[in-house]
Amino acid sequence: MSKEPKDPNVVGGYLPDETPPFWKLILYALQQIIVMFPATILVALLTGFHLATTIFASGFATLGFILVTKRKIPLYYGSSFSYLSAIIGLTGGVAFGEVLPDSVISGVQFGIIASGLVSIVAGIIVSRFGRKSIEKVLPATVTGPIAMVIGLTLAANALGDAAPVAGATGITGTNWVWVVSLVTLIATILFSVYMKGFLGQIPLLLGPIVGCITAGIILLVTKESMFRALPAAAMAGTQIISGVIAIPHFTLPRVDWIALAAIMPIAIATIPESTAHVFQLDIYVNDLAKKKGTGKTYDIGDRLGSNLFGDGLGDILASLFGGPAGTNYGENISTMAITKVFSTAVLIAAAIIAMILAFVSPVVNVIYSIPQAVIGGIEIFLFGAIAAQGIAIMIDRQCDMFDARNIAVIAVIMIVGIGGQYKFGGMIPFFGMQVPCIAGAAVAGILLNLLLSIGRKKEEKEAE
Repeated sequence: MSKEPKDPNVVGGYLPDETPPFWKLILYALQQIIVMFPATILVALLTGFHLATTIFASGFATLGFILVTKRKIPLYYGSSFSYLSAIIGLTGGVAFGEVLPDSVISGVQFGIIASGLVSIVAGIIVSRFGRKSIEKVLPATVTGPIAMVIGLTLAANALGDAAPVAGATGITGTNWVWVVSLVTLIATILFSVYMKGFLGQIPLLLGPIVGCITAGIILLVTKESMFRALPAAAMAGTQIISGVIAIPHFTLPRVDWIALAAIMPIAIATIPESTAHVFQLDIYVNDLAKKKGTGKTYDIGDRLGSNLFGDGLGDILASLFGGPAGTNYGENISTMAITKVFSTAVLIAAAIIAMILAFVSPVVNVIYSIPQAVIGGIEIFLFGAIAAQGIAIMIDRQCDMFDARNIAVIAVIMIVGIGGQYKFGGMIPFFGMQVPCIAGAAVAGILLNLLLSIGRKKEEKEAE
């Protein structure tokens, strides 16, 4: 394993097999935790899973993913929104922050484990037939727009968190909210663009700190608090050992065939999203390796099968304890792309810290208390970066944007994905089914691409 480069201020960033010094490692890891935390705990709060258990499961699943992929793919595993409708439809849902009965969670766990097996089988198939075969089904004209849709469908979440909304949890209805979110956004961008060396690699840690300081000053001057309080029900079931330490509430899976039928198929819809993430990483890691002059080529794009296998294992490991289904996070990939820190050692540290934090209830409360306006400020940057990475995939693969077939595939994916989010709230009604917009966009793009590819090889040979 490579150690830190002699002069990181010159070379800038860390490749997957490079390890930063310990104190930098911890700060980079904390940055990864901050960007994954809002979405990961939101899934738990919406679906009725235990919050501390969810945090622990995300770290444990990340460790499993990194180890099974032999530390070659730097990804963080967090709770997935793709499974929300299936879980809520199965359980009937709960009030925000309340927790489901153990018997219900145990049944859902069985369905999530089954979905993990689907991803594992898909990974084995992809590994067997190779990258070129999968790129025929998932070319850059499909994975690029999917990455863009992932980022753009989150745009409303980012602005919703950044804007003043009277009566919302942890948000005031005054324009001071805009001050906090804009200060956070601008500070984060300035840190990432103009700071050099180490400080330029932790903008998503420094930006939120500036935002929280701004919110604190506003509290002192106006008496308006934007800091949030974690719902008491969210920590139900945790076993308090002292005022600081609390053991997460773990549950064991039980056989539930209805849960299996409802949740297992969702795994198929997440494969294009996971594929887009791997191709994003491949582009950015190799670009950094080229700029650093290492002479190395990182075959992350060829490890799609390993990624899917690890993703499935992550579902299984997370659900063994009572955590929700998950996936590798675009937010964390954007963080790596912005900071140029792709070290798998950083993600291992982030996973371990997350598991420890799950046992320290005051820390969970402190992280949750970060003003929503601060979260919204960094989300504008992060989610936009996810969309930009989709464009990078198509540029890197030299997609012909004047080709009518390519335009058709890209157009359909973008409109189905984005239109499904903003017209139907993310779930498109289709012949009596509720289809997640990203999954629907992916399936529509894949099928259209395959249809328009009929006879294409013959035409290309004739043109040659």
